[in-house]
Order: sequence, then structure tokens, then C-alpha cells
Amino acid sequence: MENLLRVGVISNTHGVRGEVKVFPTTDDPKRFKKLKKVILDTGEEYINLEVQSVRFFKQLVILKFKGIDNINDIEKYKGKDLLVTRENAVPLEENEYFIYDIIDAEVVNENGEPIGTLKEVLTTGANDVYVVETEDKKEVLLPVIDECILDINIEEKKVVAKILPGLVD
Repeated sequence: MENLLRVGVISNTHGVRGEVKVFPTTDDPKRFKKLKKVILDTGEEYINLEVQSVRFFKQLVILKFKGIDNINDIEKYKGKDLLVTRENAVPLEENEYFIYDIIDAEVVNENGEPIGTLKEVLTTGANDVYVVETEDKKEVLLPVIDECILDINIEEKKVVAKILPGLVD
């Protein structure tokens, strides 16, 4: 669903009272403190859940949902995504965007010639990397640095990139 954004994935249950361990997929896991509602994507349907409590353990977030008080009620959702609506998403700063908004964007070089389609964004320690699929189904990895990514136009779903030496055969 286009106006839903993933904030985490249920990785496991925690205890027997319906709590879950969530692997956060958001830049700031502390955002869960302010989160009141999430949407559980079961793969077959969306279930609205109200957050009752939030705790942090290592890199995980431990959530308790109202009305789910038993491990058996939540165990079946291991590996399922937790989503929020755009309205409940973290407000973006200027020149920020959601990764979802650039997936399937057309990637062109500085002359406007097509390179391919942006299929995935890899998050690394130093900088993100765009995975671009060319017309002949090859992958080109573009580091998200100023020298390589020249422009990102969310409205047009277009990325202008400069191919640095050594990035393409």
C-alpha cells in the first residue's frame, strides 16, 4: 500500500504475556516512544494495533499491544512487518525522503541517458548504496555521495547519477 511505511519487523516473542521483539527499520528507533498505533501486515490483511508499552533491549524494541496478552495471540506474526501511515511517519527535513519514494525510480546519467531502474537501497556504515538494474538485467551499485548522485527528484521518480570510473564494466 503506497501510503504505508515500514518501521519494523517482528523478530520474536518476548515472554508469555504477548510482548514482541521488533527489529527497527527506521533511522531512529527512539521514534517508537511516540508511536501510538501501528499496522501489522500479516501478508493477507492489515491489522490496526494500539501500542501499550515500549522498551528497548540492545538493538531491538520490545512492544506490547493493547488487547494482546498471550504469547499464542502474537507468535504467528513472527517475521511480519509493522507499518505506519505517512501521517504518522517522522516528519522529514528539507532534502530528505523515504527510501520507498525512490524505489523503481528511473536512473539516468548527467546527459539524461538511461542507466536503469533503482531496485534497492543498501544501508552501509559510510553511506547508502543504490542498486540499479540495467536494461539487460545487470546490477550497478552507485554510492550515495555527492560526486555520484547529482539529483533526486521524488515527484518525477528520477535520479541523476554520474558513473564514477570503475563502477560499470
